[in-house]
Amino acid sequence: MRSETGTKDEEYLPLSTKQPSWNNDVQDNLDISDWPDHHLLADDMSASGELSSDKEDDCEAEDSPYPEVRAVARNFDEEHLPYNTIRAWVIGLSLCITGAALNTLFSLRSPRIGLGSLIVLFLGWVLGRTWETCMPDKRIQLWPSGPKLDLNPGPFNVKEHSVIMIMASVALSVANATDVILAQLVFYKQDFGVLYQLLLIVSTQCLGYGIAGMLRKLLVYPASMIWPSNLAVVSLLTTMHESNQSALDPAVFGGNMPKLRWFFIVAMSMFVYYFIPGFLMQCLSIPAFLTWAAPSNAVVNQLFGGTTGISLIPITLDWAQIAGYVGSPLIPPWPAIANTLLGVVIFYLGLSTVLHYTGVWYAAYLPISDSQPYDNTGASTTFAINYGLSFATVVSLVCYTWLNHRHRIWSLYTKGAHEKPDIHMKLMFKYREVPHWWYVSIFAIMFSLALTTVLIYPISLPLWAFFLAIAISTIFAIPIGIIQAVTNTQIGLNVLTEFVFGYIQPGKPVALMIFKNFGYVTMSQALDFVADLKFGHYMKLPPRITFVCQLSATLVSCLVQIIVLNIAIHNVDEICDPRQPSHVTCPGGKVFFSCQIYSGLLLFFVLGAVATIAVHLASQRYALAKHIIVPLVFGGAGSIPPATPLNYLSWGIVGFVFQYLIKTYHFRWWNRLNYLTSSGLDLGLAMSTTVIFALNLAGVHAPQWWGNTVSRTTMDARHTAVQVVLPPGEKFGPGKW
Repeated sequence: MRSETGTKDEEYLPLSTKQPSWNNDVQDNLDISDWPDHHLLADDMSASGELSSDKEDDCEAEDSPYPEVRAVARNFDEEHLPYNTIRAWVIGLSLCITGAALNTLFSLRSPRIGLGSLIVLFLGWVLGRTWETCMPDKRIQLWPSGPKLDLNPGPFNVKEHSVIMIMASVALSVANATDVILAQLVFYKQDFGVLYQLLLIVSTQCLGYGIAGMLRKLLVYPASMIWPSNLAVVSLLTTMHESNQSALDPAVFGGNMPKLRWFFIVAMSMFVYYFIPGFLMQCLSIPAFLTWAAPSNAVVNQLFGGTTGISLIPITLDWAQIAGYVGSPLIPPWPAIANTLLGVVIFYLGLSTVLHYTGVWYAAYLPISDSQPYDNTGASTTFAINYGLSFATVVSLVCYTWLNHRHRIWSLYTKGAHEKPDIHMKLMFKYREVPHWWYVSIFAIMFSLALTTVLIYPISLPLWAFFLAIAISTIFAIPIGIIQAVTNTQIGLNVLTEFVFGYIQPGKPVALMIFKNFGYVTMSQALDFVADLKFGHYMKLPPRITFVCQLSATLVSCLVQIIVLNIAIHNVDEICDPRQPSHVTCPGGKVFFSCQIYSGLLLFFVLGAVATIAVHLASQRYALAKHIIVPLVFGGAGSIPPATPLNYLSWGIVGFVFQYLIKTYHFRWWNRLNYLTSSGLDLGLAMSTTVIFALNLAGVHAPQWWGNTVSRTTMDARHTAVQVVLPPGEKFGPGKW
């Protein structure tokens, strides 16, 4: 039940009202002039800065204009709930340290496995409830004359859980800079010391905060910036802490039970089910039955294979194949899924097939879809297409943003946002915003640390290249952030940064990896931080506590990752050796292969601009063209390869069922259970894969029978589906490239 506005249950306050409170972010005399759209909100505010009484009564009826947000985010704020508590910080930092340590260690192993956000969310809930039950109700004082804090501030609540999730989510992602350090220590024997490692990892991880702060007006405050990646987590958090679990809707399937029970049933069902395609009968993961019937037919394996083929019959009974590379298809809106599918069909099923079977780039000697490099040309057909589409995407992003968003961006940063605040924005006005200079200061400090790293240590990265990398991250954060906030797809700059530096400064692999960190990873980190800010926005967390949690967890996780990485390097025998007994082969630490860009791929730069302008002009006349997001058509399937068309096509089919058919014709079910179903499927899969991984470590392997071996005998699975096999000693292609 929602608490009445202004009432507080003193028993559950973390501190006595006579003591200084950690929950001190509510403004007594609210000055809204620093917030966006303050002129639009002024009529709703009284002179004291509170919502006027008649407007306050309407708050519960007012909600987000977007059904995705209405389905998961509460349209009220429980101000009395403590959030900045000892319990939240101890559990949050503990999971932060544990997650950073385990994921860093697991990142050195092949295949990789990690501690996911849903597992951490569940662990946080268990630990929070255990703390609530077991900890004594007493106060402690951390330092003399400091405030007395409640060791057990009452029931574990949704805001504390949200604080824990913010800290954990920051720490779960292993810093890309660890791959650079690993390559330097193991492959290049470059040991510049722990100080260098700390400078590199902290600067690359934290530079994004400054960029994130600059993007708040554009990507956090407007209601239209939904950030779909947050919706499943918000749905699960609110359900776990929902006081009225008895609210049922018997008219829909599963509506006769509390939502939390539905979630656990889905999670446990997936946990049990995944043992079938993941362990007992693995052929169900990629049931390319035509390749089983013709395992030595190259064309059949190329067209219908799911490993190195283009999967013209995209069938899979494995949730890991559907959601493993692209994420859950129950999260992105249908238009985003449709645009991504359009790109897959046009380029990976259409163009790549035409190029492959017409012999372009000596394709007859290569698989049609593979991420492995090959002699003489360097890539399969889809790998080459991926590079070309990356070029087209970069140009398309710039053109798309200029044509569709330039006026809005200009208004945001010169006059303040003109989009009227939704209920979530209005509820956040009561909390003090993070001053802009905080973000600027973080950016300046981290920029100085990064510059020091480049100037002092012999990493072969020219100063101009460092500035160029930072410029790339900053400039592209806006267009990529707009696309990600609406479609749940982050378009990567990895190919662009590799191409730019590799072309200008060839033969410097370590410098290339560092350039990529500053030019791409910094931007990616910034948008991850923005997503967390929007998460705090939905959960009604004060912006300042979100900022402190993010920064604290980032610094702690950086230190933990450096410690774990060095311990592993100095204590694991034969580390990074392909024959390492425990498979600690360092898949992420391999340096970049040298590659030659086909000159024809440079035409994709032109294609990106022409297609974007053409669609923009067409949208002024044809309604259908308004739904086409050209950068997403080009870059939505950027994970191919190593992902395959099977992953995207099956993802799109499931997305069509849930995000179009069910949402359109069974909206009440979708509104109640769609995002909980997504979380349940993902959590069940994560738990099951963890158990299977542990079984393999213990020497318990999948049974060897037809259901586990039939799919391994095909040319598709063995990466040998080529039309022309060279005799021993012969080569193909020109003698000189």
